[in-house]
Amino acid sequence: MQVRFNLIAAAAVVMFANVASAQDAVVKIGHVGPTSGAIAHLGKDNENGARMAIDELNAKGVTIGGKKVKLELLAEDDAGDPKQGTAVAQKLVDSKVVGVIGHLNSGTTIPASKIYSDAGIPQISPSATNPKYTRQGYKTTFRVVADDVHLGSTLGKYAVKELKGKSIAVIDDRTAYGQGVAEEFTKAVKASGGTVAETQFTTDKATDFTAILTQIKSKKPDVVFFGGMDAVAGPMIRQMKQLGITAKFMGGDGICSSELPKLAGGAMADGQVVCAEAGGVEGEAKVGMEKFKEDYKKKFGIDVQVYAPYVYDATNVLVAAMVKAGSSDPKVYLPVLAKTAGYKGVTGTIAFDEKGDIKNGALTLYTYKADKRDQIAVVR
Repeated sequence: MQVRFNLIAAAAVVMFANVASAQDAVVKIGHVGPTSGAIAHLGKDNENGARMAIDELNAKGVTIGGKKVKLELLAEDDAGDPKQGTAVAQKLVDSKVVGVIGHLNSGTTIPASKIYSDAGIPQISPSATNPKYTRQGYKTTFRVVADDVHLGSTLGKYAVKELKGKSIAVIDDRTAYGQGVAEEFTKAVKASGGTVAETQFTTDKATDFTAILTQIKSKKPDVVFFGGMDAVAGPMIRQMKQLGITAKFMGGDGICSSELPKLAGGAMADGQVVCAEAGGVEGEAKVGMEKFKEDYKKKFGIDVQVYAPYVYDATNVLVAAMVKAGSSDPKVYLPVLAKTAGYKGVTGTIAFDEKGDIKNGALTLYTYKADKRDQIAVVR
């Protein structure tokens, strides 16, 4: 009887040890984006990109420091709100994540970055483009897309040189992203010899733009630039049509989504909208991006909006640094992550500079034809 008891006890110890080791082998990675609110479709797109990367990595099997690990995604919703963004950042730190992908908006990414920096946790944003994010002196901040200086200046030059804009109006939504990209656009317009005839402001929750658009109409604009997101840009385009404003409509990656035609309610004329998305692939690299989009649609039943491929790459880059360092301890793998160079992702080759910005970041210019995005050019 005693022998049987000892055998049962020994088996229990083995089972407990197996459970403990299985728990020890879980590596938690955080993701944050606005999965509620007006731009929830973009936040969910980002989260899907992270989930796809984690699922694929787990299916292949990941070994870090000679130990097989299971990656676990802790996904949080910041609703595009800075206060909620810092609250969920602290929640992820308390949950012992070893790295974070996100946030989506510059307005939530920047305040959250201090919390991750204080905790020594690496953060890669796949979509926050405000230059301030990587210029705060934190060693933990990285991004895989070009910033607003590149984005806004490319669009500003394009408005003057290619669209021959003579009377250009600028509107921004007063967020860190919207204001930042509008300021860079304005600088580039002036540097290219163009004129900003009117500047107006709105909010990221506004739905009625009659007053500001009426003011803009009096300046007879041929180009209207909007710094903000697609949820506001869509109704704005609709109201421009109602007021008889036929100007070209421009914006950054925040408006450059597959959802924009629907949000504009059929008011977009072919070629009317010109937008730029941070990132872009050319030549042979297009094959990998197309495969990603097909796999994404197969997995989630919907098309990619904007940023999912960048989230996917950011997640893979984070894990690759852990594998190379032989540790998921942020103190150990952070220096390896900072030296990332030559990583072949679906969005192109990824390497970080001393600030954590992507080197030689590309931009893709798009327009819309028959309510579908149509690529104009990839610019570096």
